[in-house]
Order: sequence, then C-alpha cells, then structure tokens
Amino acid sequence: MGKTNSPCNGICIMDEDTELCVGCLRTIEEIANWEEYSDEQRAEVLRKIVGREAEQCQ
Repeated sequence: MGKTNSPCNGICIMDEDTELCVGCLRTIEEIANWEEYSDEQRAEVLRKIVGREAEQCQ
C-alpha cells in the first residue's frame, strides 16, 4: 500500500495564535515528521485536520 499524500496545498504560513499552518492546518511537528509517519499516523493527522476545520467553522 502506498503512502498517504500530504495535505499541503502550498499555502505555507504558520499562524502564531493557533500554531497551525494556515494552508493545511498541521502543526510544525506534523509537517516536519510527515515523511517519517506511517500510513496510520498520517491518517490520524488527517482526522485531526478535519476536527480543526470544524472548530474554525464555529
């Protein structure tokens, strides 16, 4: 099975308040470690992103 694609969309700006990338809603740690993460770890990050998107809509 292939690796999960990165959620990066090329808008790479870190928000100082949330400490999340404005473009992909990942932490700097998640971005830095993406290539090393297993598919399971990547899926967990993607689940967190969905939750972060929901929080932003509130």
